[in-house]
Amino acid sequence: MANLEESFPRGGTRKSLKSEKSLQQTIEQDNLFDIFTEESTKRKKSQEGPAKTKQLKTEKGKARKPVREKFEILSVESLCEGMRILGCVKEVNELELVISLPNGLQGFVQVTEICDAYTQKLNEQVAQEEPLEDLPHLPDLFSPGMLVRCVVSHLDITETGKKSVKLSVNPKHVNKVLNAEALRPGMLLTGTVSSLEDHGYLVDIGVTGTRAFLSLQKAQEYIRQKNKGAKLKVGQYLTCLVEEVKSDGGVVGLSIEYSEISSAFATEEQSWNLNNLLPGLVVKAQVQKVTQFGLQLNFLTFFTGLVDFMHLEPKKIGLYSPQQTVKACILCIHPRTRVVRLSLRPIFLQPGRPLTRISYQQLGAVMDNVPVQGFFKNAGAIFKLKDGVLAYARFSHLSDSKDTFNAEAFKPGSTHKCRIIDYSQMDELALLSLRKSIITAQFFRYHDIKTGTVVKGTVLAVKPFGLLVKVGEQIRGLVPSMHLADVMMKNPEKKYHLGDEVKCRVLLCEPEAKKLIMTLKKTLVTSKLPAITCYEDAKPGLQTHGVIIRVKDYGCIVKFYNDVQGLVRRHELSDQHIVDPEKVFYTGQVVKVAVLNCEPSKERMLLSFKLFCDSEPKNDSVQNSQKKGRAVNIGQLVDVTVLEKTKDGLEVTILPSNIPAFLPIPHLSDHVANGPLLHHWLQAGDTLHRVLCLSQGEKHILLCRKPALVSTVEGGQDPRSLSEVQPGMLLIGFVKSIKDYGVFVQFPSGLSGLAPKAIMSDKFVTTPSDHFVVGQTVVAKVTNVDEEKQRMLLSLRLSDCSLGDSASTSFLLLCQCLEELQGIRSLMSNQDSLLIQALAEITPGMILDVVVQEVLGDGSVVFSGGPVPDLILKASRYHRAGQEVESGQKRRAVVLHVDMLKLKVHVSLHQDLVNRKARKLRKSSRHQGIVQHLEESFAVASLVETGHLVAFSLISHLNDTFHFDSEKLHVGQGVCLTLKTTEPGVTGLILAVEGPASKRTRTPARRDSETVDGKEEEEEEEEDTDLIVRAKKKHGLTTGDKVTGTIKSVKATHVVVTLEDGIVGCIHASRILDDVPVGTFPTTTLKVGQTVTARVIGGRDVKTSKFLPISHPRFVLTILELSIRPSELKTNDYSALNTHSVSPMEKIQQYQTGQTVTCFLKKYNAIKKWLEVDVAPDVRGRIPLLLTSLNLKVLKRPDKKFQIGQALRATVVGSDVPKAFLCLSLIGPYNLEQGDIVMARVLSVAPNKGLTVSLPLGKIGKVSLFHVSDSYSETLLEDFFPQKIVRCYVLSTENHVLALSLRSSRANREMKSKIEDPEINSIQDVKEGQLLRGYVKSILPDGVLVGLGPSVVGLAQYSRVTQCSPPRRELYDSYLPKGKLVTAKILRVDPEKSRVDLSLLPSDTGKPDLFSASPEALLLNQEERKEGAEETGLRGEENKTKSQKRKEKNQKGQEESELSSQERKDPLKSPRGRRGKRRHPESAEEQERVKRPKKSGEPEEDDSGVEVYYREGDDEMQQPEGLSTGKHTKPAEVPRLQHSSGFLWDVGLDSLTPALPPRGDSSDSEEDEKPNQTKKKKSKKERELEKQKAEKELSRIEEALMDPGRQPESADEFDRLVLSSPNSSILWLQYMAFHLQATEIEKARAVAERALKTISFREEQEKLNVWVALLNLENMYGSQESLTKVFERAVQYNEPLKVFLHLADIYTKSEKFKEAGELYGRMLKRFRQEKTVWIKYGAFVLGRGQPGAGHRVLQRALECLPTKDHVDVIAKFAQLEFQLGDAERAKAIFENTLSTYPKRTDVWSVYIDMTIKHGSQKEVRDIFERVIHLSLAPKRMKFFFKRYLDYEKQHGTEKDVQAVKAKALEYVEAKSSVLED
Repeated sequence: MANLEESFPRGGTRKSLKSEKSLQQTIEQDNLFDIFTEESTKRKKSQEGPAKTKQLKTEKGKARKPVREKFEILSVESLCEGMRILGCVKEVNELELVISLPNGLQGFVQVTEICDAYTQKLNEQVAQEEPLEDLPHLPDLFSPGMLVRCVVSHLDITETGKKSVKLSVNPKHVNKVLNAEALRPGMLLTGTVSSLEDHGYLVDIGVTGTRAFLSLQKAQEYIRQKNKGAKLKVGQYLTCLVEEVKSDGGVVGLSIEYSEISSAFATEEQSWNLNNLLPGLVVKAQVQKVTQFGLQLNFLTFFTGLVDFMHLEPKKIGLYSPQQTVKACILCIHPRTRVVRLSLRPIFLQPGRPLTRISYQQLGAVMDNVPVQGFFKNAGAIFKLKDGVLAYARFSHLSDSKDTFNAEAFKPGSTHKCRIIDYSQMDELALLSLRKSIITAQFFRYHDIKTGTVVKGTVLAVKPFGLLVKVGEQIRGLVPSMHLADVMMKNPEKKYHLGDEVKCRVLLCEPEAKKLIMTLKKTLVTSKLPAITCYEDAKPGLQTHGVIIRVKDYGCIVKFYNDVQGLVRRHELSDQHIVDPEKVFYTGQVVKVAVLNCEPSKERMLLSFKLFCDSEPKNDSVQNSQKKGRAVNIGQLVDVTVLEKTKDGLEVTILPSNIPAFLPIPHLSDHVANGPLLHHWLQAGDTLHRVLCLSQGEKHILLCRKPALVSTVEGGQDPRSLSEVQPGMLLIGFVKSIKDYGVFVQFPSGLSGLAPKAIMSDKFVTTPSDHFVVGQTVVAKVTNVDEEKQRMLLSLRLSDCSLGDSASTSFLLLCQCLEELQGIRSLMSNQDSLLIQALAEITPGMILDVVVQEVLGDGSVVFSGGPVPDLILKASRYHRAGQEVESGQKRRAVVLHVDMLKLKVHVSLHQDLVNRKARKLRKSSRHQGIVQHLEESFAVASLVETGHLVAFSLISHLNDTFHFDSEKLHVGQGVCLTLKTTEPGVTGLILAVEGPASKRTRTPARRDSETVDGKEEEEEEEEDTDLIVRAKKKHGLTTGDKVTGTIKSVKATHVVVTLEDGIVGCIHASRILDDVPVGTFPTTTLKVGQTVTARVIGGRDVKTSKFLPISHPRFVLTILELSIRPSELKTNDYSALNTHSVSPMEKIQQYQTGQTVTCFLKKYNAIKKWLEVDVAPDVRGRIPLLLTSLNLKVLKRPDKKFQIGQALRATVVGSDVPKAFLCLSLIGPYNLEQGDIVMARVLSVAPNKGLTVSLPLGKIGKVSLFHVSDSYSETLLEDFFPQKIVRCYVLSTENHVLALSLRSSRANREMKSKIEDPEINSIQDVKEGQLLRGYVKSILPDGVLVGLGPSVVGLAQYSRVTQCSPPRRELYDSYLPKGKLVTAKILRVDPEKSRVDLSLLPSDTGKPDLFSASPEALLLNQEERKEGAEETGLRGEENKTKSQKRKEKNQKGQEESELSSQERKDPLKSPRGRRGKRRHPESAEEQERVKRPKKSGEPEEDDSGVEVYYREGDDEMQQPEGLSTGKHTKPAEVPRLQHSSGFLWDVGLDSLTPALPPRGDSSDSEEDEKPNQTKKKKSKKERELEKQKAEKELSRIEEALMDPGRQPESADEFDRLVLSSPNSSILWLQYMAFHLQATEIEKARAVAERALKTISFREEQEKLNVWVALLNLENMYGSQESLTKVFERAVQYNEPLKVFLHLADIYTKSEKFKEAGELYGRMLKRFRQEKTVWIKYGAFVLGRGQPGAGHRVLQRALECLPTKDHVDVIAKFAQLEFQLGDAERAKAIFENTLSTYPKRTDVWSVYIDMTIKHGSQKEVRDIFERVIHLSLAPKRMKFFFKRYLDYEKQHGTEKDVQAVKAKALEYVEAKSSVLED
């Protein structure tokens, strides 16, 4: 081979050829299974073919080399990019073509390599996100066997190291070698249809500058014969003949008539050359040379080509001679070596004709005695199969290894055993292999795998959808996630790893689609039962294993092999009644079923979970082995016979082998109370069926009869080993033992785990034995698994172990309990005693005539009588019903319960029970009931309306066995019940479930009372009453029938129609009109009584509301679903509803993302924040609130914008498959791309960082602090709170967390807001000399780090921060705290080092110096401010920082400090008088100031944040909030609680404010008032002594009351405390909170009632505090009804206005805005003269983002209030506008007011405060300049000059301070001159 390559180099150096050879040899040796890859087949032929040629030639050695080289067959290595080659379409997929190439090669054509026109159509489809009608699929354009001209576009190397050939059939690439001038008539070209014209088609032939046209006339024959009459499509591949050439090749006329094309030849006149020669051309050639391995031809006079042995005409092999003339087809042209390969096979000599043989039927078959036709050394051998087809085997496939190869064995005529492994269409050869490993392989291709076969494979990958398994070299299979184990696995990657060998069973194999589905469920893999692979296999009585794929109300659907399915109806699920199958069975559960019936023609099968015991063969060997005492398997279900009763259980024997066993009492039932009953009445000789073997001890076998455990084992839900257990699994077991530290739970398989005390219950566990008993059935959730130590931890909490809806679980447990009691009655009826037999016949609800025997001391009555004389009946004192009874009297009594253990009958004499009313009850209706009798697990109640007896469960879960006393029911208590049955069954009781515990009442409910819920339920079920009539009417209609009916009722979403014979139908809103205008209500077009003609499109089951197929037995009882669409009435083209074959999940998957649909609003879910809509009667959708509009007003009140029944146009954005809902959008596609405007909700606020928001569909976004607003502020984030809706602009979607912006310039471009602070997103946005604002990030050793943008920071060196003398470093933290807003000038920008140098100096920024005052001056300034405050009466709240105010607001739960409109005076001049009361909010702050005076140097913009009214004469201090006027609190007195707002349970009680006296209103007069000089100013020493005394007293009180060691820890301690201080509301509230912590709501209510009775009537504020706490309690834990009752009482006993205001605050804080709005409406009518109400209401509407509403409220307030209050109200509304609304509107209000009242200094003061807080420095200075030029009293002017000076000291420069002093001096001099004059 090396010599050959040296003699005939293919380009390149010798070294590269060697490397190529070595590479080929390496691939050949490594690729053991290259038989499966056509590429490797070709490669090895190319290597071995020439070797064989060389050895078999008879010529001399020198002549052998060129022959070997010339006739070397094609291989992947010999291909190169740009090579033109003829191929045959082998497979057509949706996105690619598989092409068969000569010499067994194979290539792929992607969908984008067809032609440019087709690719353009694909791009249009992707852009529109909707399928184009005129875009055909690849299977419509290509078919297997079609010959195509290809060009090699790319050679890829796969992961396994093999080469993959990428091809293109695009004419632009194939005919690239042609130009317009080279085109000649008669040329045979290929092209694709690029467009359809009026008179023909434009064809793309890939020649630049040429337009090729195919007329309709020339295409007619092809369309009729080849295209089945259909027009040609864009992208369709054609073989064309050039008929005429015009304009030097500019225009070409084509023909595709078969007769012309099939006879076309390439001639010399067409000027072909080696550069533009195309594959597929037919030429006339002359044989030049004949060899054993092929021919050398001469064609077109000048050209030479080769024909290898595979492409000789089979019939003429050996008959060729030199100079013979032949017809040949060009196969390929090598672009570099110019070697042309041809074929003489007749099939290629007729262009345009497809290959007829495209596959070989016996592929994969093993054949014996196949004769050798010819042997080629180092290349392979040719064989002849029995059907005459030639086959080829590569040299590597002639033996398992080179060592065992024997050339003598392959002489012509010798026979061998081989296997057909592939078929080459281009060569018409089958490819063989003689390797033993391949011949004996079990599975060679998908066709070899049969369904139900157990196979072994290797794990390839672990995906979210399942496990990919390699079964063979080219066989891959999928194990869906549901089939990874018998139980659902959450983390399969922990068990399965790449390369693991697994044993699977084939569920489904579709060879044509190469689809293989397998299972790893151990039960199925190891099952010995016969498999059902088709419906014909399902014979009645056959037992097999299957998998539950769907659980419905009507039963379970079980799937077998090959998608065979069957139905297990509800009554066949178990021997016991199962109410809700979804709570018992789950999808993916392996079950053992028995076939009841099967109809293969209809593909219907009925199954049963009730297995036939006698269906299994009982041969002698089995019986003999059992008789020998063989042990029973754990987990086996057996029948037993009772031998003897012991105190602990039953001694039994297992049938039929009589193996002794023991059945303990707790294991007789899931219900603890029923165990002793069953033990008592079971007698020796009784037989028990379906008993579970739990464990096998030395003495006996332990058995269990608990239904829950039996069904668990039957369904295969019990893990056999710890390796099968995964955290998060729910398992059913029983309590094995109880310890102080937890409970041990054992499962049927013998596994056990520990439930620690901490996660044993949601309630506090003191003693585990109070919560559980040994043997109790429990549900456990696995929290941790330790396989090394073989142990696991469990949780028994109800919140973790929920089995679904608590009501359904409760009803299921009730049914099980009553069924067991009924079984006990049957055991009693078998007794000999007449008394016991009579007891068994008595059921609750029976009316008995009884005789009074005795009246006991406790008031109860004993009766006799009834069916037998010895029967004892008893009525408790309550059930005596207050009647006077004497011995011997006769009475009529109703039976409540029969005690089967004590043989007593509980009866009642209540007349409404004895004389119950005959009234029809509705299922699922709600009723008030009265508890009449209580058992351990259920209760018996009577309905108030009728007197019927109803049973309901007291437990909602197997683990729900412990209840606090406050949670327990009592006889006579009222309950809310929802009926589940309407007629008493064999138990005599109607079954129900209890409603929420909040609906319980202490006293029996009135008979005529109906709950609100009940009324609502009646309204909801109005439709059902219309439709319920049809339940007894059968109809014979089917889908497609036309019917006529009368409209009975019109609802918003549907119309009820009455048909003939009383049959009722329903017309959905979507089935009324063909085209529904958006916003309309289709049902309003119909009227009651109107006659309509409709078409039946489906039937809906009454019980399940599911649509049934017409073949369903209950279809004749369905509510007919109708359509009156005109289009569906005119033609038979209607869409029927059939969700039996297509599940809701599959239906919603038919909708594509981006698709637009019309839907109809069903309701607005305010809790989940979405609109529920119907797209069709059986297709539901949800529209998240944030996807309904981009308008905030619409999002705040969606109920105003959208109405029930309204037609909406929505876009599909996703689907919730598990819940079968479409996720829709009303704002178009929701793609979250950069530049989109979206709505979001605030999740959290990160101080100094920004916001985290949530977007629809679970997306999270981040908003940087720099993107919150176009104008920076230090209080920027205070307006944001969780759940606030914001409008966002998407900046970036690169990460999983989106980057968003709230800037108005981006999110609200139409507003064109002013951008005060531009965006700085990168250092390129920063320019030298620019003035920018930013936030201080940190203080570094080099200087101050200032953030200018999300990722841009600048550094201001210390020399560039202040002009003052260098301050101490620790002062920087005070002056420049993190987050402070500063203005900086850009000095230098260095993009390479990402460095920005800043300057904060006033000379650069034009702003005041940040360090304008020295630390020494700061202290003086503070003292001056204190004295000034004392003189002007501004000491109240003016100096609080924002954080302190915020904290105080949270503690009080109010905003009184900012919303109060009343002035507050302080007659005490000394500021130290504030120390007298412990809970005064300012006292702690003032104390902090004394201790740390330097902290007062903080910026004063915070200090003026609270409004302070100043009027003339108010020079004295405000009265301390902690002292009453003229009355001091005793030192030891317990503090009183000032509760000015809704009580917050999550706020510490110690943070509440003590009670305060009412404050007096300040004067509105503008006249000066004389200063109050009643007290003499104290000296500094006296003030210090008083301060120390007050602090000591405060400390003593705090130690006495707030010491943690003395906190009450029991109800008794609280009782002692409230006895000692009965008037302290704070103690009473602490007492209530103590009970609430233990979830004892009733006790907390009782404490509140005690407090209201105990607190003195003079203590109005203390009582009000308790009322407010009680309102809070009812709002959080009670119902609306109980809250209303408490509120009405509170209004009677307190000042009504205060109570109204408190309740409004409670509603607002709990986000009950609707109720708050209604309450404010009542207040505005009742207290319209109270300005406080109007101010509160204004704050409410502004807080909800209703600025226009705030303006209207102000107008209404001014119309209702007296004139003297107008100024205060206007000023207060202006403050509210500043804080909550529009600052510009607030300024306008202030300016308007001050123009009318220029001397109202209090309004000026508030205006200044608000402007400092929310305005700019220029605006503040403008106001100060105006006010100091007013003509006011000197004292007022002094106040304003003082404030102006303080402002400039803090914010201005030294020059500004001096200017203010100069103006003050000028004013004084002007006043003095006036006085002198």
